[in-house]
Amino acid sequence: MTENTLTKTSIEIKKETNALDTAKKSILAIQHLVAMFGATVLVPMLTGLNPSVALLSAGVGTLLFHLVTYGKVPVFLGSSFAFIPVIIKVSSLYNGDLAYAQGGIVVAGLIYILMSFIVGRIGVEKIKQYLPAQVVGPMIMVIGLNLVPVAYGMASDHFVVAAITLVTAIAVTLKGRGLGKQLSILIAVVVGYVISLNMGLVNTEVIREAQAFAIPNFTLPKFELGAIAIIAPVVLAVFMEHIGDITTNGQVVGKNFIEDPGLNRTLLGDGLATLFAGFIGGPANTTYGENTGVLAITKNYDPAILRMAAVFAIILSFVAKVGGFLNSIPVAVMGGISVMLFSMIALIGVKTIKTSNVKFDAKNIVIMATILIIGLGSGYIENNFGISIGIPVTDIVKIEGLSLAAIVGVILNAALNRKQTV
Repeated sequence: MTENTLTKTSIEIKKETNALDTAKKSILAIQHLVAMFGATVLVPMLTGLNPSVALLSAGVGTLLFHLVTYGKVPVFLGSSFAFIPVIIKVSSLYNGDLAYAQGGIVVAGLIYILMSFIVGRIGVEKIKQYLPAQVVGPMIMVIGLNLVPVAYGMASDHFVVAAITLVTAIAVTLKGRGLGKQLSILIAVVVGYVISLNMGLVNTEVIREAQAFAIPNFTLPKFELGAIAIIAPVVLAVFMEHIGDITTNGQVVGKNFIEDPGLNRTLLGDGLATLFAGFIGGPANTTYGENTGVLAITKNYDPAILRMAAVFAIILSFVAKVGGFLNSIPVAVMGGISVMLFSMIALIGVKTIKTSNVKFDAKNIVIMATILIIGLGSGYIENNFGISIGIPVTDIVKIEGLSLAAIVGVILNAALNRKQTV
């Protein structure tokens, strides 16, 4: 009898330990969810896509990524900021019909998948030769700088609220510590929202009218060569960003994920996630540095926790009240946040050039200047320029802005730095 009692006690202890372990993982997963939440829902809010669909596609995309990488890489996939300007551009060209942007995102996902097979076949070093820092850096700068007018337009809705939101975000980022610093965007939005609420600038009706639970508003993509030509080339810029994210994640964890499970598999994960998002109405997905930051703080690198966070994101996407709250956030609040985020994107481009020790000789200066001039031309020059291509089955496709800058940059670098790309 004593032996049975001891056996029963051991089982109970084991169950209690498992319950505590699950509770701990759940708390850590919620922390990861909070870290990615602000940025993931910000992209659809800025572009007009559905935030609930973005949450769902981020959750499912993360699970797809873990599936193809054998569950080895502790990352979370969220909405990609790199696609914001091209989604906005396509929306303006097609009378606000974001289904055409979805079509471009689907094709971008397919390009990701194609690149994963190419990398697996010929190796990452050969691909990187055609996308060095003097090409990728200016491309990232173009992404951020082209968005500055958008941020200013949003902030102009109420400059005081936008300024308070911006200052809060900067202060928390510079002075914050630990998790608080990781949540600078979320904290700033809350501050801006509370101030707007007190000033009577918040439409609370959308929250009251929203149901407790609802199926996200899925939409199917539409395919048009003009929209695809605008969106697809962004993959060239985010390819190097992906390598940086996976490398950084590996450095935090203490493993080389570029080798195991391999860059081809992590690219495949991004591609499948983006492909899925495009088909249901979400923004393109990418690996999130915010969650890598959480890993560095907690020192807990269990990939299962990230998968749990993904499940929580999927569940949250069906809570319609969350969508109602997000839709009630004033434009000026998002404008204040956007000024900071878009400026940071441009600075990442500068940092890419600096940390890669790009040689500032005549050739590289010409390459970088050309990319910046062409990339910013469509955003700042009236009657913007580009290359128009007549295609029998569709309207005239105009390749301009980042798309044209990326193509010209890669070709120009290959021509001027031929020895480095051969």
